[in-house]
Amino acid sequence: MSCSAKLTTVCFISFHEIALKGRNRSVFERRLKENIDACFSATDYDVSKVQRIAGSLTVTIRNPDIAEDCARLLANIPGVASVAVAYKVSRDWDTICDVALRALQESAAPFVSENQPYTFKVESRRSATDFPKSSMDISRDVGAHLLGASIDNGASVRMKNPDVLVSIKIVGGATYISTRKIKGIGGLPSGSSGRTVSLLSSGIDSPVASFRMIKRGSVVLGLHFSGRPQTNDSSERLVLEIGEVLARTGGLARIYVVPFGDIQRELASIVEPSLRVIMYRRLMLLIAERLAHTQRAKALITGESLGQVASQTLDNIVATNEVATMPILRPLIGSDKDEIVHEARQIGTFDLSIQDAEDCCTLFMPRSPETHANLKQVAASWDLLDVEDLIQRALDSIEVHEFSTRFGAHRDLD
Repeated sequence: MSCSAKLTTVCFISFHEIALKGRNRSVFERRLKENIDACFSATDYDVSKVQRIAGSLTVTIRNPDIAEDCARLLANIPGVASVAVAYKVSRDWDTICDVALRALQESAAPFVSENQPYTFKVESRRSATDFPKSSMDISRDVGAHLLGASIDNGASVRMKNPDVLVSIKIVGGATYISTRKIKGIGGLPSGSSGRTVSLLSSGIDSPVASFRMIKRGSVVLGLHFSGRPQTNDSSERLVLEIGEVLARTGGLARIYVVPFGDIQRELASIVEPSLRVIMYRRLMLLIAERLAHTQRAKALITGESLGQVASQTLDNIVATNEVATMPILRPLIGSDKDEIVHEARQIGTFDLSIQDAEDCCTLFMPRSPETHANLKQVAASWDLLDVEDLIQRALDSIEVHEFSTRFGAHRDLD
């Protein structure tokens, strides 16, 4: 076979955490496979169905020009640790050497065109034990072939941090050769850990908290409390843009919006100013919990980080938690702001979250909010409210925004 022969291009999908599962590993693999199929079904990419091959997954790309786009799409799916754009060939030794050289030449082309020297390394893995060469022998012998054919173009071998890493995987009856690899988000497949409702604002923290739970396999339903009609709808527009970013993972099914401004104004006229924030948050949790029950969600998510703001002291968290019966997950509770900001930048929500928006968080805020709530005082103020009426009014006004990426775990949403 010559390097000019037509080759099969595939995305070779690796996962890490799923591989550590025991007897139920197949359940997670099947869920990931279903999610990938569903993700591609929402596009016009010309690809085959996902195939499981010896503990990995592959997707055949019929048009090589879209291989990079497909790889980036796959890298955003929870459960995917990495995606390599690879050539799939036979186990014929001469073919392996020829195609490895082709892959190296393609990746080294920018160096060669600029007459710059470059380094490479061959890394091999042999899952098929009936192949006559060991993994070390494959790397050594293919590396020698590549060096001999490329040394005049400025190639040399470097074992640490080479410019080009040539990866060779012999799996089953085929060989996969790649030099292009994209890091995935890892974690567990969406839908493998049930549904959650996330109290989602347009700020920095709650989108990151939602993303962390999406990575843990949860299908997240966002719930945004808007200050409308006491404010404009700017926070809603930003939350929906943030939702589009999170929905690329397939782990965010929809966002519910509650116009909360009038309810806040009513609360502010009844309870003492220092306790307003706690009252708002208690009511938000109950509304979220009621919504969660209707959607068969099993827990709530908040973006709270201990001590970050006045409402997030331990005393205030206790006072807020008191009304809830459902588990409240706080993925950021031990993270500092720098860590959260760094992650927001990585997932692509930071630039949206720092935009100015009028939201319910600062609406009717007291000058001196309570930082160490007394449960007896909180209970006394809470008793002044017609809580059931407020919850029902919020639920009656709720607005629903769907997202296009819908995995199997979304199909039976009401």
